[in-house]
Amino acid sequence: MNAEPQSAHRFGQVALLGRPNVGKSTLLNALIGADLSIVSPKPQTTRHRILGIATYDNAQIAFLDTPGLHLGGKRAMNRQLNRVARQVPDEADVIVHVIAAPRWTDEDEQVWDLISRHEIPRLLVINKIDLVTEKSELLPFVSRISETRQYHGIHYLRATHGKGIKALLGDLVRHLPEAPAQYAEDELTDRSERFLAAEMIREQLMLRLSEELPYATTVEIEHFEQVGNLARIAAAIWVEREGQKAIVIGASGAQLKAIGSNARRRMEKMFGCKVFLELWVKVRENWSDDETSLRQFGYSG
Repeated sequence: MNAEPQSAHRFGQVALLGRPNVGKSTLLNALIGADLSIVSPKPQTTRHRILGIATYDNAQIAFLDTPGLHLGGKRAMNRQLNRVARQVPDEADVIVHVIAAPRWTDEDEQVWDLISRHEIPRLLVINKIDLVTEKSELLPFVSRISETRQYHGIHYLRATHGKGIKALLGDLVRHLPEAPAQYAEDELTDRSERFLAAEMIREQLMLRLSEELPYATTVEIEHFEQVGNLARIAAAIWVEREGQKAIVIGASGAQLKAIGSNARRRMEKMFGCKVFLELWVKVRENWSDDETSLRQFGYSG
């Protein structure tokens, strides 16, 4: 994937903002060409600000993936996710507002209210266009949005298949300031392998556990050591009640084994080495509504 030619090198930070479950993390992965940000069909999979770096001959873009800005949800975790999302536009040179066709919700309006306060280029991305059965409805839908909201560009995407990514990248580069690259050419993120390992375990919890249980779980890496071509990782999966612990472990440990096996394969692909992974499940009552626990588990800012 190549960025559009420019007369001078450009660098900038691009914030990906939107309500939960519109495909921001899938879009980030498509933009940088790597499975960096974890993805699941469940809303609020992303809990942290994730930086993903794309480097070209004439430009470098630091993409900022964010938790979905959402209404409701009164627990400390919900407040923390919204704080992270609201802070990110202050760091950005360009904002990409991601929505899922063909709906504009109160939460989408909340995102617009946030980004409209920032005097920087704003691009609207209509993702999941494959879900629009009547394509003739798409242009009137976008026209209604743009009547009273000013965007500097509008793009139609199917991020899961890479459709529309090249045009979006070209538009983004045009809006970036002229500046040298800030990261090494081979850097993908500013996050540590320790952080990424925890996220890959949590991804499996989101994918394998049903209904509300994934939101009662978090992952803490207790040991991470790499010697030669082997990484030894020990992690605790925290839940909020004893009954949840039993579900995560599963009958004869089958669920926990599957979570570990899938996460280990994902790590080996990302880290380029063999991984020995040990998992435990622990209980801390109502950790997601406790500010001290959130800080311990890395939810801060």
